[in-house]
Amino acid sequence: MAGVFVTGTDTGVGKTFLSAALAAGSLQQGRTVCVRKPLLSGLDEPTGDGPPHDHLLLGLASGCEPNAIAPLRFGPAVSPHLAAALAGVEVDQHKMVADLKRDQSAVDRLIVEGAGGWRVPISGAFGFRELAVELGLPVVIAARPGLGTINHCLLTIESVRSAGLHVSGVVFGPWPDQPNQMQADNIATVQRLGEVTTATLPFINHLNIAEFDHAGANLPLDEIFAKSR
Repeated sequence: MAGVFVTGTDTGVGKTFLSAALAAGSLQQGRTVCVRKPLLSGLDEPTGDGPPHDHLLLGLASGCEPNAIAPLRFGPAVSPHLAAALAGVEVDQHKMVADLKRDQSAVDRLIVEGAGGWRVPISGAFGFRELAVELGLPVVIAARPGLGTINHCLLTIESVRSAGLHVSGVVFGPWPDQPNQMQADNIATVQRLGEVTTATLPFINHLNIAEFDHAGANLPLDEIFAKSR
């Protein structure tokens, strides 16, 4: 069965929109899909007119049940390890890995989204890097198109590869219809120096689920999922 681990160069770089597009595009290909964000924090934060909380948005795009997408949900907008500690919850990393492997065995494609960036901790020394290694999934990186992204992307690529995992792509978004010179150079430089496949996500109106379908259909899905085991 195929799968990917979605990480980001930082928090707020579009991991959930990327995960939703990967799910929507896979469904259009006729694949069965399971999306999971094992730990979710920030539910106390009002969403206003913006996108709904991550598990709800992922549920809309994938058809998965939102509470199953994020089985561990916390209110404070802090790192998941701190959110769990504040709630008095001890995260069982072995159960988390076992549950995700079970989910992967039941579908064509498993999409696991981390929280924040690649080195965010979950419990003690166990973090999202260690989770991805336990699952053996290739990694797709969500990144901003603007200033600073070259350094952030290359450092994340280097760290993922040093953990023994394959980087299946770096996806920049929201990508403007008419990128400026810096944005165009950023993506070209990351592709060249990182020796990695790059792609883009357009601005997506979260109120129109068809936009996730369109964005997903334009991602190199077969290449992104090709190195799964």
